[in-house]
Amino acid sequence: MLVPARLAPILACLLLLAALAGHGPARAQGDGTLTIGVSQFPPTFHPSIEPSVAQSYTHHMAWRPFTTYDADWRLICMLCTELPTLENGLAVLEETPEGEEGIAVTYTIRPDAVWGDGTAVTTDDVLFTWEVGRHPQSAFANIELYRQIYAVDIVDAKTFTLHFDRVTFTYNAINDFRLLPAHLERPVFDRDPVAYPNRTLYNTDTTRPGLYFGPYRITEVESGAYIVLEPNDTWYGEPPHFDRIIVRTIENTAAMEANLLSGSIDMIAGENGVTIDQALAFADRHGDDYQILFQPGLFYEHIDLNLDNPLLADRRIRQGLLYALDRETMVDRLFDGRQPVARTSVSPLDHAFAADARSYPHDPDRAAALFEDAGFTEMRNGIRHRADGTPLAFTLMTTAGNRTRELVQQVLQAQWRAAGVDIRLRNEPARVFFGGTVSRREFEAMAMFAWFSSPENVPRTVLHSDHIPTPENNWSGQNYTGFTNAAMDVLIEATEEELDVERRLELWRWIQRIYAEELPALPLFHRANAYILPTWLEGVEPTGHQYGTTLWVEHWRRAD
Repeated sequence: MLVPARLAPILACLLLLAALAGHGPARAQGDGTLTIGVSQFPPTFHPSIEPSVAQSYTHHMAWRPFTTYDADWRLICMLCTELPTLENGLAVLEETPEGEEGIAVTYTIRPDAVWGDGTAVTTDDVLFTWEVGRHPQSAFANIELYRQIYAVDIVDAKTFTLHFDRVTFTYNAINDFRLLPAHLERPVFDRDPVAYPNRTLYNTDTTRPGLYFGPYRITEVESGAYIVLEPNDTWYGEPPHFDRIIVRTIENTAAMEANLLSGSIDMIAGENGVTIDQALAFADRHGDDYQILFQPGLFYEHIDLNLDNPLLADRRIRQGLLYALDRETMVDRLFDGRQPVARTSVSPLDHAFAADARSYPHDPDRAAALFEDAGFTEMRNGIRHRADGTPLAFTLMTTAGNRTRELVQQVLQAQWRAAGVDIRLRNEPARVFFGGTVSRREFEAMAMFAWFSSPENVPRTVLHSDHIPTPENNWSGQNYTGFTNAAMDVLIEATEEELDVERRLELWRWIQRIYAEELPALPLFHRANAYILPTWLEGVEPTGHQYGTTLWVEHWRRAD
């Protein structure tokens, strides 16, 4: 294009302004409001305390991890500029101060990463987050990550090196190193570290812009009801498309469907919405009006057992309970066979899965023999009792309002009743159930819920004896069953440190064998998630693991 000489300087200025504008604050692209239905409200907004699917689903729109797994299950950088590896020299083997083999791993924070109040995301935030995570009463879920990092070297404002006291096969995956804004959270933590879990600004001032650096930030919260997110002016990445996202909590899953059909919500979150059976029935009735995606993945529905309960402390009882269940028939009838019965917490989709772990087919005679061997030999009104009058009775809890979980409860109750086991059902809203009952091990016997995990995720926080929540550690850890097994502890540690894939898979086999033999939890099935989306929505890509769709929310948009 020819430009008159007198206009050339003006055009040059306009082009420069346009180029500079491309590096300015990201603005939404005017796609209006997207309203999402979810079944649970977060028990906390702090990214590392009592993490839950409900919390991460919302939080991932407003924050990003250093590393994560993508939809192809590959480890990638998000907040870092390059994934460190031994091959590229950003990870280096070294000797620890104790003379053991360790590793130094160097990361660089994206230079354009900025908290929502304009403060740069820096290595000061890294150092502060590490200090909080290492505190014995921080209440962080993954306290082991911060224990293993024995030193942090600050290279400059954006580059830092983590020194690990051991070499693990996930040496460069710091997905759970969830960065905190030091300029806001340090005064709160320093004032009273023990009270920090309750006084964190993520809970007391949730809408403060400086708590977030993702494409959106939380601008309004109505506890138990909804969360509003709006574009973050300091976001460094691709501009988000929607002007506003509302995450509405509808704990009753039947009401969730009604709200979708009435237009009160636009979509139902796959990670935290309705179950597969409801989605299948919905697809039969309304499949032409919505996009309905079924994503199998690393979602483990199970029953955590409180092993402090004297009856459940007896392995014979735990095994008898599982033999008494006809899980195959249950999943076939309830879920059209789309959700496989679980042997252990490891999904068949994970390459670490061991097909030879002990299985528990429905075997009423074997269940009866185990119960009788444990002393429950007398039947009184259809319920087994010991000679001293102790009944074989338990309370089974789950999240109230989840229609399918409540149906599963009733099936389990009936099957156990046929075996002489008395089951009392007691449910709570998810924010109460996860906010204290489970996380503080206050359930009397059984708690039914799901774990989400990532590929080959070593179950340290849920099975290692160092991760049992107690008042002394301010309820850190996720070993809610109270499982203590020396062999399991050794295997978990060895698996983490084994770099050879074949040898590591053999360790995984032993982990699953012990799990299936000891049964700290009762495996039910591996879930598939159902995403019910409007036909006009593009860019939602299910991952099949715990790092879900909202980590890429800036790609969501209205179809042209």
